[in-house]
Amino acid sequence: MKTNEAVLQTLIEGGITRGFTLPGLGITWSLRAFHERREEFDVVLCRSEQCASVMAQVTGKITGRPGLLMAQGPFASTTGGFGILEGYFSSSPMVVLTDTSCYDGFAQHGVYQTMTGDYGAADAVAVLKTMTKMTTYVTTPEEAVYGMQLAIKHAGLPRQGPAAVVMRSNIILKDVPETPRARLYPTAGYLQATPQHPDEGAVARLAGLLAKAERPVIMAGNGVYMARAGERLQALAEAHGIAVASSYHGKGVIDETSAVAVGMLGTWASKSANEAMKAADLVVMLGCSMGAEYTRFRDAAMIRPGEQTLVQVDIDPRNAGWVYPVDLAITGDAGEVLDMLAGHDLGRARRDDRLRSLAAIKEACGYGAMPAMPSAPGTMHYMDIIRALDGFLTPDDLLTLDAGTNRIYATTSLRLRTPHQLVAPGGIGGMGWCTPAAVGAKFACPEKRVTGLVGDGGFAMTMDAVITAVEQGKDVVWIVANNAGLGMVRDNLGNQRIGVDFGQVDFAMVARGMGAHGLTATTGDELEDALREAHRLGGPVVIDAKIDPAASHRDVSDY
Repeated sequence: MKTNEAVLQTLIEGGITRGFTLPGLGITWSLRAFHERREEFDVVLCRSEQCASVMAQVTGKITGRPGLLMAQGPFASTTGGFGILEGYFSSSPMVVLTDTSCYDGFAQHGVYQTMTGDYGAADAVAVLKTMTKMTTYVTTPEEAVYGMQLAIKHAGLPRQGPAAVVMRSNIILKDVPETPRARLYPTAGYLQATPQHPDEGAVARLAGLLAKAERPVIMAGNGVYMARAGERLQALAEAHGIAVASSYHGKGVIDETSAVAVGMLGTWASKSANEAMKAADLVVMLGCSMGAEYTRFRDAAMIRPGEQTLVQVDIDPRNAGWVYPVDLAITGDAGEVLDMLAGHDLGRARRDDRLRSLAAIKEACGYGAMPAMPSAPGTMHYMDIIRALDGFLTPDDLLTLDAGTNRIYATTSLRLRTPHQLVAPGGIGGMGWCTPAAVGAKFACPEKRVTGLVGDGGFAMTMDAVITAVEQGKDVVWIVANNAGLGMVRDNLGNQRIGVDFGQVDFAMVARGMGAHGLTATTGDELEDALREAHRLGGPVVIDAKIDPAASHRDVSDY
């Protein structure tokens, strides 16, 4: 058995049966082994390492099992870094398989692509270590097998994230010794782990704090999303009248039309969530890091240590008290903590008073309102897109987001009714993520309808993912909010229109040139019709939604 065959066997043993790639050098040398086992392993050819990395990351985000990126060293660690960084910051399990691109193994002559870290070479290991939980450099066939076993293990354990295996290129086609000095064993034994259970006494103390609180708020974060615990959180909160706000990572983990839902916290979020947090006497940070963007960049009126009781629940003990000092820290999975709390009375006698208080805040802040907003002739407003999605999305749908003004309108104004149907970038949150993410979401959940909302700037960055969707026969629809520019940056500059305006592009025509369907909408009514027609057509469809360039994110942001 050669190294490439042994690595593939290890992937399959570890439950990874699909990889996203734009192959080069060492990965190209590996493909013969993958081809021979194509009935067991699916190789998805992408058009860029950037898109391949996002598809792998989204696979991990949605399934909770490692997605696989396979790419050549110089490019896995650069253009592929887009999805790896997103996975690192958003705790998505992911494995990166790459090589040092040293051709004949004589790396000190590294003047072309070589990534060993030797003289004249760049250093793939050093780069990848900055954005992974673990990166291992393997120089023998046996190390390649064991290194992959460890990578799968590290990617899947709390806190989940990317792990990378960097192979010395000249070992990829070498034979694995029949009697290696360090014995190799089946992968399953390395992946055994027992989860850390929350302390029962600490959970009981939290239950007592919740029972006494008059205005408790649970802030749901990525920990709730990754635990798929939204329904359990909603049931518990509704039974006791506890407000549920969310971070960006946690948006949509419960039905946002529920009486206890107050929306997403932050500057580019729901004012009602911010006001509920200011009024809270108890804040439970449930799987939420409390990054500055969630608290309007540390608004002193929102989180008040010493005045409010602060509790943090996180699967990683290092994250408790990360940003704010807390009165109680609980280490454990968010879903398990919710299950333990379900056996306690968390203040049922206060339920009606709590709900009345929440209703007043939501009414005063206009929670759920989607007012008609004017737009220039031949264009629509972002709110028209939100209204179309609100009337379209069902439990059978997934929605992916991108960056910029289009995302801000979705996070502030779209109330998601189906828990966990939102797939959004919350790590680096970069432009261009949505387009390949939608394709990755369709691979992960083929039974779902998938729609992506992306701006024209982001779409142009990664629209090669549409070609991948065509070639793979994936039914994905993208709404391109086309305002011919960088909307959020344009808004922030005010009258100084410098470096923010694009020429007008007909993305429907571009889509047809890539083999997809292309539709155009200039009004909200046209968009509603186009959205339904797009999913009826099947195959990849791009809807070019013409947006008024004057439409601003400031109209819904909570400054």
